Amino acid sequence: MPTLTILIIVLSAVLLLLYMVLKLKISAFIALLLVSVFVGIATGMPLSSITMSIQEGMAGTLGFVATVVGLGAIFGQMLESSGGAESLANYLLKKFGKERAPWALAITGFIVAIPVFFDVGFIILVPIIYALSRDTKRSLLYYAIPLLAGLAATHSFIPPTPGPVAVADIINAQLGWVILLGFILGIPTTIIAGPIFGKYIAKKIHLEPPVSLDLPHQELSSENQPPFRTIVIIIAIPLFLILLNTFTTVAVANKVVAQSIWTEIIEFIGHPFSALIIATLVATYFLCIKRGMGKQKVLELSTKALGPAGIIILITGAGGVLKQVLIDSGIGLSMAESMMHSPLPPIMLAWLIAAAVRVTQGSATVAMITAASLIAPILGEIELSDPHRALIVISIASGATILSHVNDSGFWLVGKYLGMNEKQTLQSWTVMETIISICGLSFALLASLFFK
Repeated sequence: MPTLTILIIVLSAVLLLLYMVLKLKISAFIALLLVSVFVGIATGMPLSSITMSIQEGMAGTLGFVATVVGLGAIFGQMLESSGGAESLANYLLKKFGKERAPWALAITGFIVAIPVFFDVGFIILVPIIYALSRDTKRSLLYYAIPLLAGLAATHSFIPPTPGPVAVADIINAQLGWVILLGFILGIPTTIIAGPIFGKYIAKKIHLEPPVSLDLPHQELSSENQPPFRTIVIIIAIPLFLILLNTFTTVAVANKVVAQSIWTEIIEFIGHPFSALIIATLVATYFLCIKRGMGKQKVLELSTKALGPAGIIILITGAGGVLKQVLIDSGIGLSMAESMMHSPLPPIMLAWLIAAAVRVTQGSATVAMITAASLIAPILGEIELSDPHRALIVISIASGATILSHVNDSGFWLVGKYLGMNEKQTLQSWTVMETIISICGLSFALLASLFFK
């Protein structure tokens, strides 16, 4: 297929998606399915083949994503409802002291966002920001930006948060490598976008804590918060098991360790399914049931957690459909052949696609899924190592973080809770998100020099 034809079809598909989401206000799930049908027809696929690609793309994607995102959502709900996030923040603030509170809040956000959704983590912890600001008379941003940077970096870079899980599945990247590299690149990114930028912007914009604001009702009293050590251990369980599985798989493949029943057991319990089942059961028992929460309440919380997870799962499935149609139509192979002569590395191309969709329509999730779906067929024809694929996941997540503005719900959420007008939110939150995006891309490109 001629390069110009490929470019026209892909560009038309992206513009059609944006038109349906922005102008017609059609659900991203339906819009992605319609775009997939459009691509199939535009490339001359038989109609029966298009419907088969939709079925295969949806089934192939949801088998993994639905399980991981669903379990991750319940795991995070147990941590949220037990008061675990506040316990973590209070402990770190006590250890760091008020003078180094921004660093404590950055670490808190970085850890909490692993199992808890970004917006939920922020709303739970914002009262601590208010209290610190009142006590020290410093601008709210001095404490809020480090917390937000920690939450945003982890939410974008480290599974089992839905974004990187979905992207990793679509482009066939190993979660263990995404977790490892997400941590390595996420820490300096959080430092730059959090405590460093927060100290600067707090001098430019002085914000007083809001007088009154509706805050979420906590399920358990602050006096009954779980111990810090318990929270850290429980959050570390799935990460440790998945990483152990990754290292064991590499060791066996390189014949450093012989295949045995023990390596099979490690690979089984370190699979994301098993790791998250174990972590969710441990969290449910130690954070909820053992501390007096009724079984009916636990069931209600589990059901509640699957609401927002379901939306992400369906959008991801539709992204998988678009990827499958691109592959089955042959356009994926043609795109890959064209990319062979492109001066842009896959990491940069993936970042640019995600950034363009993000700035245009606002949703980081839709930007990630769209970019992953478009880049996946190209990667399928290029031989890349597992670490390199993980870096592409991070670059896509970075691109989908850039320039949060008025079309992003996070922009209004942060502005509301910090009492900022639109200009102040652009100067603080939007710039912080952009720093995360650029740092993520820069560090991913730097790290790619060490992998094939």
